[in-house]
Amino acid sequence: MTFDVPTGTESPPEDAVKSHGEANPTNPYEPDETPAAAPESPAAAAPVDEVIGVRHGMFGVSGTGDTSGYGRLVRTIKLPGGTPPPYGGYLDAIVVELRNALTPPRFEEAIERIVVFRDELTLHVRREHLLEVAKTLRNSEALRFELCLGVNGAHYPDDKDRELHAVYPLNSITHNRRVRLEVSVPDADPHIPSLYSVYPTNDWHERETYDFFGILFDGHPSLTRIAMPDDWRGHPQRKDYPLGGIPVEYKGARIPPPDERRSYS
Repeated sequence: MTFDVPTGTESPPEDAVKSHGEANPTNPYEPDETPAAAPESPAAAAPVDEVIGVRHGMFGVSGTGDTSGYGRLVRTIKLPGGTPPPYGGYLDAIVVELRNALTPPRFEEAIERIVVFRDELTLHVRREHLLEVAKTLRNSEALRFELCLGVNGAHYPDDKDRELHAVYPLNSITHNRRVRLEVSVPDADPHIPSLYSVYPTNDWHERETYDFFGILFDGHPSLTRIAMPDDWRGHPQRKDYPLGGIPVEYKGARIPPPDERRSYS
């Protein structure tokens, strides 16, 4: 079996589909003309990943006998960098409509970074603007993200002053579109406004994220543990939580009768 190997003089396949200066009729949000004299190089347009640390070993465990065979594995921890426009497909429409709804000054204040990774759009929102952005995405006629699929926590101990991340996947049933909101906060101040007032379905999801990651959702009606016992110490899904050799932390389990159980409302 043989394969044709392109030479260095051949153009990328995408250049044959669309050349500089042509308008894209399927995307009205893309500029009609691009100067042919100064095309943007692919290297300049490619997002630069953000390196936040280096991990040693298979699981990042230290101080234990590593018998997995991967003790000498060294990997860099990267997060996708900001993506320049155009983003492709309906992603450009989401950004443009949100910018118009918030007005440009508010958009720049609220949106910290825009990332397109694997054809998925993530808007990094500053926490003080989270409620405003979520309401705009839900209420705007051109956006209509009526459904929030919950909130997921993430812990990056080496991401200084941004160790805790909360990710909200939003779905527009009206337009059949998806977008992510991501908020980053420091471990020393893990407070994020609750989206319960905008998306009530986040009630139990925020409790779970608080339970496992320690993120405090301000304004939640009853921010209590949902899986671990009330007196459990630590948050099990954080990277700094020990993976092995954990002493028994909870003894004497007792299930209270129904009239003595905690209320969640």
